[in-house]
Amino acid sequence: MQSNTSLPPTTARPALNHLLQLDGVRFVAVALVLFDHWMAERVELPLGALGVTIFFVLSGFLITRILLASKDKLAHLPGRGLKKYLRVFYIRRTLRIFPVYYLTLFILYAVNEPPVRRTFGWLALYATNVYMAYYATWMGTVDHLWSLAVEEQVYLFFPLLLFLVPRRWVPFTAVLMIIGAVATRYVLYRARMPWFIGYVSMPTCLDSFGLGAIMAFWWLYERDRFTRVFRHSIWIWVSIALFIGVIMLTRMLPAVPDRMGWTGHHNVMSDVWERLVASLVGFFLIGRAVVGFTNPVMKWLLENPVSQYMGRISYGLYLFHNFVFNVYHTPQTHITLRIWRRLTDALPVLDSTYFFQFSYFAAITVLLATLSWYLIEKPINGLKDRFSY
Repeated sequence: MQSNTSLPPTTARPALNHLLQLDGVRFVAVALVLFDHWMAERVELPLGALGVTIFFVLSGFLITRILLASKDKLAHLPGRGLKKYLRVFYIRRTLRIFPVYYLTLFILYAVNEPPVRRTFGWLALYATNVYMAYYATWMGTVDHLWSLAVEEQVYLFFPLLLFLVPRRWVPFTAVLMIIGAVATRYVLYRARMPWFIGYVSMPTCLDSFGLGAIMAFWWLYERDRFTRVFRHSIWIWVSIALFIGVIMLTRMLPAVPDRMGWTGHHNVMSDVWERLVASLVGFFLIGRAVVGFTNPVMKWLLENPVSQYMGRISYGLYLFHNFVFNVYHTPQTHITLRIWRRLTDALPVLDSTYFFQFSYFAAITVLLATLSWYLIEKPINGLKDRFSY
């Protein structure tokens, strides 16, 4: 089994080697999302939000690492290589993300999935979150696509920003992203806007990406600092304790009534500070995984074959899970529920506990993600080798 490459101190541009335990982190993040969405009304903890935030921090780390390394490599070219820098990044991102996303949209449109039919243009433009914020509403079974929209919107400006900002100013720029995101969430909170506008809007998510960018800068140029910060797991537990503290304070402090009538217990802790603290969990978890967990339990959790495989297919797991089942929006006539009723008619014991139904949803989602990986994603990913950084 491949192991994490050790991190020797250096200021040179290191090779962008594959970091094994990050696939395990992807699995942890997507598992939190699936658990939260399928256990809604049963477990009231913001685990899905934590999972999505971990993905944002991870994206911030990976794309910053790629972009800064590419910028260094191409600096000798005319115009410092801007044309190739942008072309390669966007081609590789397009090959990784677009094919299965748009194929899924077209299939759902063809089978008449109501929210896809109703908002196809917004979905096709990766503007799900803009739709939600503009109309102050959720969208049904496509709700979860807001996070993919945030990522694509970050990709629109972040590569050019990193290219134009001098290397020494990258950490300061990332700090401004963090401060700006928290400040924007606070402004929206004070304006009494529906809570989810501050949750799904791209500018309000930039603290997660900013922390990921700081981590990538340290990894590339200040390896000694990176190792010092992340070589111990204590900071993961501190950040988890802070996250639990924010959840407890959210419950203890009075809820601020939503002026549009949206339900839920929300106040300044949940609407402003929860994402920042969740981002810190992702920051220390990802950094520790990059260095490499040596604790047998965490090492096994992140490196065992199941976690590794689930991490590789995590994009499909996330993309498909809400169409397999959504607690709030899936009608009883949906094919997955019709099949489930037939199974329980044949084997009534399956209806004795929700565990069986949860496992059924998970099995279908894994099957769809596996088909997507082997038939679409993996073959197309092979084309990225033609466009190396």
